[in-house]
Amino acid sequence: MSYFDGIDPIRFDPDGDGDLAFRHYDADRVVMGKPLRDHLRFAVCWWHSFVWEGGDPFGGQTFQRPWFPGDTMDLARQRVDAAFDLFRILGVPFYAFHDHDIRPQGASLAESNARLDEITDYMGPKMEGGGPGLLWGTANMFSDRRYMSGAATNPDPDVFAYCASIVRAAMGATVKLGGVNYVLWGGREGYETLLNTDMDRELQQMGRFLSMVVEHKHRIGLKGDILIEPKPQEPTKHQYDHDVATVYGFLKRFGLEGEVKVNIEQGHAILAGHSFEHEIATANALGIFGSIDMNRNDYQSGWDTDQFPNNVPEVAMAYYEILRGGGFANGGTNFDAKLRRQSLDPVDLVAAHVGAMDVCARGLMAAAAMLEDGALERRREARYAKWDEAENAAMLHGDATLDAIADRAEGAGLDPQPVSGGQERLENLVNRYV
Repeated sequence: MSYFDGIDPIRFDPDGDGDLAFRHYDADRVVMGKPLRDHLRFAVCWWHSFVWEGGDPFGGQTFQRPWFPGDTMDLARQRVDAAFDLFRILGVPFYAFHDHDIRPQGASLAESNARLDEITDYMGPKMEGGGPGLLWGTANMFSDRRYMSGAATNPDPDVFAYCASIVRAAMGATVKLGGVNYVLWGGREGYETLLNTDMDRELQQMGRFLSMVVEHKHRIGLKGDILIEPKPQEPTKHQYDHDVATVYGFLKRFGLEGEVKVNIEQGHAILAGHSFEHEIATANALGIFGSIDMNRNDYQSGWDTDQFPNNVPEVAMAYYEILRGGGFANGGTNFDAKLRRQSLDPVDLVAAHVGAMDVCARGLMAAAAMLEDGALERRREARYAKWDEAENAAMLHGDATLDAIADRAEGAGLDPQPVSGGQERLENLVNRYV
């Protein structure tokens, strides 16, 4: 018996009155020359949907799933069956996982890796015949107590070596399942206090590890991207990958800016003091945009609550920057989001994804309409139009010196006056679409 028995595949039904229908996500609808499914590239995350037990800092498990506690291979296979049932019901093209999400940890490193190989043998046939693909795989290097002082940045070199083994296995599993990308989620790559931390040493270790991952990617024929996911204060006080700009500086230091891109999460962007669209625009400007984790935070909690997206204007501005940058290449929209711990029923998990997919579809269509109409871009271009004049462009691209530019300003008696940025008018413009 399926965990999702009685729930039919979700259809596009804009006029229906039930809560298990897409009102806006018509996968075949062509927007800017491409079907919505190819723009959005939805993925279901394995960890929150099938592994998380519904606990919080003040209380334990609330969810009762037939595959919990998930500590045997038989339960792992049962979880795989449920996962692919959900993928079929939603019609998503992708999913994503950590190694520890799909197989229980063994008594030894070798047994853990063997179990990963065994469970991916079970998953492979379920992906045939039009089943969902793997958007990205990754290794869990944060949950076990051995990572309490970091993974690649750990002061113990044995942990570094241990991580090399599980990353090699996870990358192999990703290639085996035809995965498009591989993510390094540095959940423990940071520190609590400088009193016991050699920051430069740890950054060197992190850079060396990432360089070896890139080398291994090419060795095993992984065709997609290696992705880093920026995040602040999660869970350590000072994270080395605080935001997109910080990650770019790290990549430049180790010569990896042409090899590694970023997977940007909405919740992490907010915790870093930025907007989601800011982080996406920054990644596009630096040439490292890869993929996104779509969720939202509770803005009153001050923590990463990983809720399903429901704010169309926020989502629209994120997709505006994605479309403005050319859209996804290898990346996609991964729902790194979890149910609230009171949402106990199988149908809750389906409905949460249905609503999130609709919100994203509405947001992307609004973003596409803004971009195609061009009103926002025309006003942006007009604001910088004087820079296109030859004399002004030469200040950036010519041989002009500071002296020459200063002399011109003084000789011409320049007296520039402020020009309105018109923010409120632009916000009103955006509201016409969202």
